Amino acid sequence: MRQSHMETMPLSQSSPQGARRSSWKMWLLCSATVVLLLLCSLSILILTLLPLQTAKEPCAAKFGPLPLKWQMASSEHPCVNKISDWKLGILQNGLYLIYGQVAPNETYKELAPFKVQLRKNEDIIQTLTNKSKIQYVGGTYELHAGDVIELIFNSEHQVLENNTYWGIVLLANPQFIS
Repeated sequence: MRQSHMETMPLSQSSPQGARRSSWKMWLLCSATVVLLLLCSLSILILTLLPLQTAKEPCAAKFGPLPLKWQMASSEHPCVNKISDWKLGILQNGLYLIYGQVAPNETYKELAPFKVQLRKNEDIIQTLTNKSKIQYVGGTYELHAGDVIELIFNSEHQVLENNTYWGIVLLANPQFIS
């Protein structure tokens, strides 16, 4: 009887089906992680090797606070052109930092709601509507020659001109901007 019992025993013990699937899932997870790490490393390598030219000449403009006039950093190689108060034309492609501060006039009681907009080519980039505190406007934007940037108000009396200003600085001329 012992011999017949041995004949029916398998030579190797099989693992349950779930264990086999689990190892396949683990292999897939590890492979995906390795591919993701390789892609991230390749992306970082490409970005560090791309030619990113910082602006050669300082190019900046600021409007306000009082006296309200445009102050240009350099007139030799301008990157922007004053169109009117609160409005600039972009002359060079590049990566620009737009910054500003808007101080609401808390005594303003007219019908027009408080609204300040930063626009690029009449498209709204940012809208401020809180009239109870000083707010900041701006960000980093890719701009092209011919773009028009402006800061507009529902009413000029909505803001305190002695505490409201905005400006723009050319940060870089990336080669990959089309």
